[in-house]
Amino acid sequence: MGISLSRPPFAKEDDEAWMRHAIRLAQRAQDQGEVPVGAVVVKEGHCVAEGWNTPIARHDPTAHAEIIALREAGLTLQNYRLMGATLYVTLEPCVMCMGAISHARIGRLVFGAFDPKRGAVCHALSLADAAFLNHRVDWQGGVLEEACGELLRDFFRARR
Repeated sequence: MGISLSRPPFAKEDDEAWMRHAIRLAQRAQDQGEVPVGAVVVKEGHCVAEGWNTPIARHDPTAHAEIIALREAGLTLQNYRLMGATLYVTLEPCVMCMGAISHARIGRLVFGAFDPKRGAVCHALSLADAAFLNHRVDWQGGVLEEACGELLRDFFRARR
């Protein structure tokens, strides 16, 4: 699917480089038998945190890649508010993760594959534009969409 819903333009090369990093993290999740989703928090051009799905290993339903990365970023930056940071994630975030992204005050969200069934940025819910939230995150979807989607499709195909 070639939909590229987006907000302000940024350097495509940087977005793709950070998304490739997130894909490598998603592969770590896959190697551990987890759904392959990876996330990277970047601030001022530097990786401040990363994460990959680990709910099975941690026995924790909140251990999504985004949550792991946001927690690590808060510790690294010694602040739960991550203003000015960009979160790169291989899959459109779910409702739980979008809530955390909003509360963390992430400045920009970039994701790879769209999730029409559960995505809470612009599909099942449009929380990026929800009037009831007091923080709006700029976002862009579809960065390396095919590579991110293929990783997920291959994972679920192998499990069937």
